[in-house]
Amino acid sequence: MINNIIKAECENLNDCALALQNSELGRVYFPQENKVIQAISEGISKQEILVALDNKGLCLGFIWVIRNGAFHGFPYLHIIAIKEEFRNLGIGKELLNYFEKVVAQSSKVFLVVADFNPRAKQLYEKCGYVEVGVIPNLYKKGVTEYLMMKELS
Repeated sequence: MINNIIKAECENLNDCALALQNSELGRVYFPQENKVIQAISEGISKQEILVALDNKGLCLGFIWVIRNGAFHGFPYLHIIAIKEEFRNLGIGKELLNYFEKVVAQSSKVFLVVADFNPRAKQLYEKCGYVEVGVIPNLYKKGVTEYLMMKELS
């Protein structure tokens, strides 16, 4: 389904914002549209967002990768969001695999997943991520984040 994965540009802003807004992650952490636009704009300006495109150039979703975002030395997957109509087609897993390939020179990768997103946590566990910590109230009071790590070979 994914034809190409490229660095996001300004023209991808609305598609990325839509993918995030219409997700549980977006509803909890970015309830105001302007906050989503602001966050995605920041990620694009830092060249940290990669978009997945189909063979017609349509944006399917994105990943936000911070190269030294975990403990100032390990890649951190900040956000992964797939447009609603393309979920459950394996695109998230493809983007996760791409993330791991892009940062393959690292020995470990990290991400956090919220307690309200058990399906995402299950996906990460299936893909070899292990829970290495629990962080209550990290981004929002009342939400627990699970710190996940995967050792890359």
